[in-house]
Amino acid sequence: MDPETFSGDTVIDAVSAVFMVVGALMSLAAAVGLLRFPDLMTRMHAATKPQVLGLFLLLFALGLQMRTWWVWPVLVVAWIFQLLTVPVSAHMVGRAGYRTKHLHPELLSADELEAVVQQAAGKSGFSDDDGGATTDGR
Repeated sequence: MDPETFSGDTVIDAVSAVFMVVGALMSLAAAVGLLRFPDLMTRMHAATKPQVLGLFLLLFALGLQMRTWWVWPVLVVAWIFQLLTVPVSAHMVGRAGYRTKHLHPELLSADELEAVVQQAAGKSGFSDDDGGATTDGR
């Protein structure tokens, strides 16, 4: 390879191509994990972890390819928004799945939420076996 043809643009193109391929593969791995994993908790893990890294790599490759400074703040804001919303949504999905019994308890190494849910159910005065009766006997 001639040193004159090996320029900075060639290096930037190569790095951005690698980042795009790896980012796309990470997003594909997240999609495959959503389809293949057996329960809600493992699917939730597959949907969040590789997807955030894949998006970061794709945004970084896009910023390299654009070669302008004004696109970087927009890409950083998009990535920070993703970093802030993915854990919150995963937490809410996990909590809803736990309360509706869409999980395999035998796959949990520790169930720290059970005591909190039982305590909340006890304080509310509702139980599943009261047949719909109210507290005053009607």
